[in-house]
Amino acid sequence: MDGFEEMYRAGRPPWDIGRAQTAFVELEARGAIRGRVLDAGCGTGENALYFASRGHEVYGIDGAPTAIAAAQRKAKARGLQVTFRVHDALALESLRLTFDTVTDCGLFHTFTDEDRVRYEKCLKAALASSGSFIALCFSEHEPGDWGPRRVTRDELRDVFRRGWAEESIVASEFASELGHAARAWLAHFRRA
Repeated sequence: MDGFEEMYRAGRPPWDIGRAQTAFVELEARGAIRGRVLDAGCGTGENALYFASRGHEVYGIDGAPTAIAAAQRKAKARGLQVTFRVHDALALESLRLTFDTVTDCGLFHTFTDEDRVRYEKCLKAALASSGSFIALCFSEHEPGDWGPRRVTRDELRDVFRRGWAEESIVASEFASELGHAARAWLAHFRRA
């Protein structure tokens, strides 16, 4: 995760678009973002801040201290209450909190296969019974080999095959500062 801290220190990474990702705005409008929310891998906090502006109790965690500091400044400037912490997403149980919804915008696809399994277990520890995990991750349909690891629909299903109900996995996209949107999966699983 040190590479992400370096990217935030160097300036604004291409995924830091200065607003919430459209997929999460639309999910919130449809009522899919419920109750207490954890934004895992929140970066500079745009999704978390949006959820807070819509009345949710929100926690945002990221392993990059520079990103968390920026998120805290944004929350203060916007007058929004969000708890932002430097924390490892592979240690969610140590938060000692449960959430109704965990969102993940661009974190899942950064994990190795082994860390995906660890993450899934951590999510179970952090989610209330029948809580939702919603992830926006790079899809194998994104052309080229630059950027994050691509994820297939089957890989998502494989990681969340036990103890989860699949609500949906639909084609979506990541907005970025690179001048084009990247192809993504928007995956919604409910803890069974």
